[in-house]
Amino acid sequence: MADMEELVQRLERAVSRLEVLSAESHRRPGDCGEVNGVIGGVAPSVEAFDKLMNGMVAEFLKNSRILAGDVETHAEMVHSAFQAQRAFLLMASQYQQPQEGPVASAVSAFSVLSSGPGFPPPPPPPPPPGPPPLFENEGRKEESSPSRSALFAQLNQGEAITKGLRHVTDDQKTYKNPGLRAQGGQARSPTKSHTPSPTSPKSHPSQKHDPVFELEGKKWRVEYQEDRNDLVISETELKQVAYIFKCDKSTLQIKGKVNSITIDNCKKFALVFDNVVGIVEVINSKDIQIQVMGRVPTISINKTEGCHIYLSEDALDCEIVSAKSSEMNILIPQDGDYREFPVPEQFKTAWDGSKLVTEPAEIMG
Repeated sequence: MADMEELVQRLERAVSRLEVLSAESHRRPGDCGEVNGVIGGVAPSVEAFDKLMNGMVAEFLKNSRILAGDVETHAEMVHSAFQAQRAFLLMASQYQQPQEGPVASAVSAFSVLSSGPGFPPPPPPPPPPGPPPLFENEGRKEESSPSRSALFAQLNQGEAITKGLRHVTDDQKTYKNPGLRAQGGQARSPTKSHTPSPTSPKSHPSQKHDPVFELEGKKWRVEYQEDRNDLVISETELKQVAYIFKCDKSTLQIKGKVNSITIDNCKKFALVFDNVVGIVEVINSKDIQIQVMGRVPTISINKTEGCHIYLSEDALDCEIVSAKSSEMNILIPQDGDYREFPVPEQFKTAWDGSKLVTEPAEIMG
């Protein structure tokens, strides 16, 4: 806060100096004659600036004082900078050759606050020639207001405004460098490091996880297994569950009796188990094969593409529940072999007068 108060004092000193210079110009001989096309009074640019000060700037200052705090301090500095600019415009209109005034001090002080935390960077300077767009048309005042600080800096630059432009060498010119044309004419600036835009696509390398095969409490965790066909869980208990996650091109055998088995986000995975007292679930997977050696009451298939279930003689009473899945087949043992039955993927629903009736829909050829 002390730094802000010091900046405000610097601005006030700059305004006072400009007002003194402006008052001295009124006492010099010839000020009642024609100066810069103005006979007495003030120039049109000063009148337009006064309208801006009494309108938009005054409203901005009023609202900022209501918010108080740093917003009010910032608004006071903006107001002081506008007062300094008004005094400079008045002095410039009374001289054939405008003198360099202390506007740079006001701009410097305002820039220190604007570059601090919580304020965005100042906008780039506007085109150098011509009068400020604030005074060309009163109806366009709001379009030009964001460039105030850059406008103040421009008034103190004069012809030196072009000194900051970077020289383009021949190897950076598209018409002289065929290699740039082949790349679409885009060359990186030698003074700036290249950073991708926020909207440019970013390539994320696939992250590798360590495979997991362990008993954690009552849960068997089988995760991130790839190209493994020798996975076996042999010591099981009725209270245990098995969770199989993101396994690819692998086979798991579960012996004994467990409570439930879940297959989640797996591809080209095969499961062989003896008995499950609860449910076997397949979720968000693809190309899954399940073989039941003993019994299981329910098998659930959800959001899965391709699931083949081989039932045993003891598991023929198993219920198959499916949703948002495709390419599902149930294989039933018959005469020492298996007969394949597809699970319907499409259904038709009709109102029978009292309720909705849904039946599997035959695939039309």
